[in-house]
Amino acid sequence: MEKQGRHQAPDTPQDRFRGPGSGLKSIPFQAVAPELPVENLVEVGDVDFSYDVRPVLKGINMTVPRGKVVSIMGLSGCGKTTLLRLIGGTIRPSKGVVRVAGRAVHELDQDDLYAMRRRMGMLFQFGALFTDMSAFDNVAFQIREHTDLPESMVQDLALMKLNAVGLRGAAHMMPSELSGGMARRVALARTIALDPMLIMYDEPFTGLDPIAMGVIGDLIKKLNEVLGATSIIVTHDVQESLKIVDYVYFMADGAVVTEGTPDDIRRSSAPFVHQFVWGEFDGPMPFHYPGLAAGRDFGVEASHA
Repeated sequence: MEKQGRHQAPDTPQDRFRGPGSGLKSIPFQAVAPELPVENLVEVGDVDFSYDVRPVLKGINMTVPRGKVVSIMGLSGCGKTTLLRLIGGTIRPSKGVVRVAGRAVHELDQDDLYAMRRRMGMLFQFGALFTDMSAFDNVAFQIREHTDLPESMVQDLALMKLNAVGLRGAAHMMPSELSGGMARRVALARTIALDPMLIMYDEPFTGLDPIAMGVIGDLIKKLNEVLGATSIIVTHDVQESLKIVDYVYFMADGAVVTEGTPDDIRRSSAPFVHQFVWGEFDGPMPFHYPGLAAGRDFGVEASHA
């Protein structure tokens, strides 16, 4: 049989860690050291971040307990996606520490970081499917890329993930043939292809109709429970998120301005949070962009403006 040697007794540190017949591609043993038994899967401590001289994040403190769904909310441009990039290790903090499973992500070398990322899943805004691959091949891509499993097992696993999001029957379809909600579900199946410990969602509800939005929200919650994963949702879709999350961090101008359970956020009396949550017309974020008095532009007295 093909690769019979994989089933022989392991005799190297790498083989002893991976286990016989695991299907995992060989990676340095030290890159996958046993994770610490920490209660919080993600810890962000006193983090600052700047693009050149432009500050984006200021003094961020945040914890994400294992098994929970945590949301990061706020207006566009407040630093939510930048925070996800710090957790994923694509950028490094200017100050402070970001830990995942007890390890400082920004201190990992390349092998350690790649090993850590294999245990993370990312659902990008609008899905980001490979346009020239079928739904099946989009999901199978991660499995083929990161394991040495036989193709028969790759097929079974990919179909199982598609079945989990209700789209096993659409496995043959191309991204151009999928509706927006279907494409997002295929992207979600790809995100969970390797059973990640941490799943990050960047605006998962954007551009979806109410039915598709409800389906995606329900899947996020159920998959987190079934996989025993931990999830972080970056979003400005308040009402849908508050239905499924356990805890919320609310950001404005690069800082956490309030945090709490969904009920805490709904009851918040902070003017900015209240305006954002209830979609109020005017408030700390004014309807009118600052400018000269209307009377100056329209040629009338200021008292009639």
